[in-house]
This record gives sequence, structure tokens and C-alpha cells, in this order.
Amino acid sequence: MVFLFEPRFWKLKTFASHIDIPQMLKSCCLAFPRSLLTTTGKRHIQCQLHRYQKTSAAALANMEKFDLPKRLQGSTPSVWNEYIALAMQYKPLNLGQGFPDDAAPEYVTQSLVDIGKDENPLLHQYTRGYGHVRLVQALSKLYCGLVGRELNPLSDILITSGAYEALYSTIMGHVDVGDEVIIIEPFFDCYEPMVKMAGGVPRFIPLKVKKTEGPISSADWILDDAELEGLFNSKTKMIILNTPHNPIGKVFNRKELERIAELCRKWNVLCVSDEVYEWLVFDGAEHIRICTLPGMWERTITLGSAGKTFSVTGWKIGWAYGPAQLIRNLQMVHQNSVYTCPTPLQEGVARSFEKELERLGQPECYFLSLPRELKQKRDFMAKFLSDAGMRPTIPQGGYFMLADWSPVADKVDLSSEPDKQRDYKFTKWMTKNKGLQGIPPSAFYSEPNKHLGEDFVRYCFIKKQENLDKAAELLSQWK
Repeated sequence: MVFLFEPRFWKLKTFASHIDIPQMLKSCCLAFPRSLLTTTGKRHIQCQLHRYQKTSAAALANMEKFDLPKRLQGSTPSVWNEYIALAMQYKPLNLGQGFPDDAAPEYVTQSLVDIGKDENPLLHQYTRGYGHVRLVQALSKLYCGLVGRELNPLSDILITSGAYEALYSTIMGHVDVGDEVIIIEPFFDCYEPMVKMAGGVPRFIPLKVKKTEGPISSADWILDDAELEGLFNSKTKMIILNTPHNPIGKVFNRKELERIAELCRKWNVLCVSDEVYEWLVFDGAEHIRICTLPGMWERTITLGSAGKTFSVTGWKIGWAYGPAQLIRNLQMVHQNSVYTCPTPLQEGVARSFEKELERLGQPECYFLSLPRELKQKRDFMAKFLSDAGMRPTIPQGGYFMLADWSPVADKVDLSSEPDKQRDYKFTKWMTKNKGLQGIPPSAFYSEPNKHLGEDFVRYCFIKKQENLDKAAELLSQWK
């Protein structure tokens, strides 16, 4: 409450939307000197309260006009907003967010320096809306060899503001009101709200661990075949596939992909393949692009990311590729929202790809050297999590690791954390009390299935070795 006194009388103002007049009057009587509380004074207070109650109600009614539109209702701040704020407040060792904290390759960052000094002034102006020509040409050359077919750089590839926008343009460009979209859980948290924003109906199916004893691999997380088949029907427009998978690290094998492809062909369903971690595979796992399977090119849109490929997530350059008749829909969304992406960044990514194309498949190629480096960090993280009493899932790809923290549940008192899900309680408790931040995986599940993620925590291992050492020390001290 804010009280303001004027020379001849005092006035009470409140910003509460609902006022209990009798209770407020009683409170005012207790709060102010008797000399002020004459019968006339009390009536004045009451009049003021009634007046501001009416004003507040009218203001509230007016503001309802500017509430979230129906397509956005139910949206809430993402887990990232909440946990970034938590990190800023408590300053923990942050192994939650998925970005490298070490330097990107020098030739990648140097490309921006060179572009800044380049005599060509057009490198700092708008470029082609659907993608900087030098970049789409480099991507066409790369993926022609990987998918075994020619890609027209001007019609089969769209450059986007990160893979995030590629996903958004794909969903908004292809999903209509009432269309069903199959989402594999756990999923990157924007999948569901984007589908709903387009008027689509999300249908969920979770990956579940089939193994209960001994070391667990991401390959041990599988889909129930009957459940998967049961989701496909005449209303199904799309299935979103993420391989290598975030947060589990699963690399879908050929048999699994062939089954998904079979159902897509049977029901004429579009497959959106989120492959931003395409180069980050370990232990001989093979990343198979589902668009290369029989009958799948014409029904697949594949998404990629320069941020994940070159460890520059802040550049926010992504892409989608596929047949022109599918990419056209994305172009319509892109041209009427983002329109074009920053020219210097696209030029820098193009130059970086050109360098890697010259040494593709050779040991010094960054697409091979980065996963070699990450495998060591993955193994190091798996060991210190195991030593702390948790049960990690060893990822075949990506740079995240899920760990089952339930074996150490008796070491934590979560009563101070009011969140509904246990993984939120655990990760916040660890942030505040042990200085180590992870991400709660239940954020990557639909409401009915959030319980499936509550016993886990997600950590990121694309971090400096010194920071992974610190994490190991923090957990060792806790143990």
C-alpha cells in the first residue's frame, strides 16, 4: 500500500485488484492516530477505497483486451529464463546450459575479424533473404556428399536465425489447425509450444530405459513400438525426430529410423529431423540421416546449426534443407518474420565451412577433432557422477548427460524448495547449497509424463576441463 498525505486531508491509493473494504478500513483504523479517525475521516477512507476499487476493476477489464491471444495462452516462461536468473543470483558452476565456455576454433572467430576489415562494403548490408549465396553454396556442397543427391542451393536450403527459427518456420509453415504432431520425449522444450502456437495437437511418446542393472547407455532408451504405431493416423501431419538426441544423447540406429520411416510412408507424414548435433557422435555410433532412407527425401526437412557445428552458439545461424516444395513453406514464414540473417555472420560461417570442406574426413577436421575431445570429457563426467553416487546414462552423441540422482536422495533436504517436480527441487538445492547447477529434465516432458524425468538431472560437458575438475571436486566434497 502507498499512503499519500495532502495539506487538508489524506488520500489512500492502492493497486490491489480486489479490495476487502471492511478489512481495509479496520487496518487503516489500527494504523493511524485516533485524532485522524473521526467519523468523517472514516467515511472519507471508505469513499476513497470504493473509488479506487472501481478504478482498479475498470483498469483490469481494460487490460484483459491485451491478454495473451488464444494461440499463446498456457505459455509460461521457459526453464532457461528461470535457471539463468538462478545462476545470476547464486553464481554456481554452471553445467546446466548447453554452450561451450572455451574458445571456438581460431579460424572461425578470425573470419569475423577479416570480414570487418574487408574492402567489400556489401558484406555489411542486407544479403539474400533466403540465405547468403556463399553460405548456401557451401552447405549444398557439404550435404550433396552426405545425403547422396544434388541440392539446389537456392531452393533446397534456407538459412535461419539459428536452428530454433528453422524449427519455428517448419512448424508454422506446415502445421495447420487440428493437425497432429508426434513428439518424442524428452524433447527440446520449444517443440510443444511451437506446435500449439500453430494450432496443432501434440501427441507424445516417451523414450524409456529398458535396462535396470549395470552401466546405462543412451542406446538403452527406446520407444515402445506398439505405442509408436498407435500414434499415427489420418490426422498426423508431422513427427519431430531429434538425433543425436538432447538431453539423452541417443543416436537412433538404422532399425529404429527405418521403423519411423515406414510409418511416415504409410500415413504420408512429414518428418522433421533435428540434427544439430550431427557431428558429435562417439564410440563408433553412426549418425544416419533419415532423409537418405528409401522414400524419405520427399517427406523430410532436416535442421542444422552453425552454433553446434563450430561452437559459436551466440552467432545464431541455422538452416533447413529438403526438397524445394517443402522448403517453400518455410520461406514464406521466414520472409514475413525474420526476413534475413546477419550478413557478416553468414559470410563467416561460409568461410569456415569452406575450410572444413578442404579437409573433410581427415583427422584435423574439426568435425572429427571436437568429438574426440568431447569423448574424454564425457568419460570424465560419467566417472565423477558415478563416484558421487549417481547413475549416469552414457551418451552416444551430443554434449549432455542425464544422471539418475535418486540414489543420493537421502543426502539432500528438499523441504526448502517449493517446486512441484523433484528434479526442480534437487537442481535448485544443488545450485544454492553446493554451487553446482544442472537442468531439471522434467522441463522436457509433457505435463502427464513429467514424472518420468523427476529422478534425473541434465549436465553439459562441453566445458573447460578446469570447470569439469571443479565440478568433480564439488561433488567429491559433498560425498
